Amino acid sequence: MPDKGRRIGLHAVLIVASVLMVTPFVWQIVTSLKTLSSATSVPPTLLPEGHWANYGRVFDLLPFGTQFLNTLITALARTVGQVFLCSMAAYAFARLRFPGRNFLFGLFLSVLMVPPQLFIIPQYEIMSDLGWLNSLPALIVPGLFSAFGVFLLRQFFLGLPVELEEAARIDGANPWRIYWSIVLPLARPGMVALAVLVLLWSWNDLFWPLVVNTDPDKMTLAAGLASLQGQYQTDYPVLMAGSLLASVPVIAVFVFLQRQFIQGIAQTGIKG
Repeated sequence: MPDKGRRIGLHAVLIVASVLMVTPFVWQIVTSLKTLSSATSVPPTLLPEGHWANYGRVFDLLPFGTQFLNTLITALARTVGQVFLCSMAAYAFARLRFPGRNFLFGLFLSVLMVPPQLFIIPQYEIMSDLGWLNSLPALIVPGLFSAFGVFLLRQFFLGLPVELEEAARIDGANPWRIYWSIVLPLARPGMVALAVLVLLWSWNDLFWPLVVNTDPDKMTLAAGLASLQGQYQTDYPVLMAGSLLASVPVIAVFVFLQRQFIQGIAQTGIKG
C-alpha cells in the first residue's frame, strides 16, 4: 500500500505539471482564433471564436516563407557544424595527448562563464568587416561552434571504452580513422542530444538575428515575429498565429526524435 500511495502521488504531481506545461500552448491556440478586442477583453474569454483570418494576415504582414527558409537553413547549418566541429575538438581533449591540453580546455570552459551579450559587439564588428551584414552567413558562422558542445561531448567520450580504440590503433588505424569509424558511432547518443539542443536554440534565437540583420528578407522567424509587436499596440491574435506556425516544425522534430532521443540517452557506450 505505501508503494501504491507513492505511485498515485507521483502520477498526480506529473499530471499537474503536464497541465501547467500545456496550458500556455493551449492559450496560444485559443488566442490565435480570436479577434483583437476579444483577446484584450477583461475578463478574458476562454473559448476560441474561429477567426482563422489571423493566420492569413501573418503571410500578409511578413515574408513568412522566406523567413521560414532562412530559419531552416540557419538551424540546420548550425546543428551540423556544431555536431561535427565540437565532436572533433571534444575527441582531441578526451583522447589525444598534447602539451597544454588541460589548460586549453580550461580556457574553453571559461567561455561558459562569460555572458554571451559581451560577444555581441566584437562579433558584429567582425561581420561588418567581412561585409556579411544582412546575410545568412552572419547568422550561421558565429553559431558553428560552442564551448558547451565541446564540454558535453568530451564528457561523453571519456565514458567510452578505450579498449576499442587501442585495438584499432594496434591494427594500424590513425587518430582520424579511430574518430570517424569507432568513436562517432559509439557517441551517437551524445551527438543526438547536442543536435537537439542546438536545433532548438538556433530555431528560437532572437537577439543575434535582430542585431546583425535589418532586412526582413534576411531575418529568421523569431526576429520577424518580434517585428509584429507595435510600440503602442500589438495584434496578439496575429502574433499568436505566427508563433504557432513557427512552432509546428519544432514540435514535429520533437515528435519524430522523441523515442530516438530517449533511447539514445539511455544507451551506454557499447551496444550489446
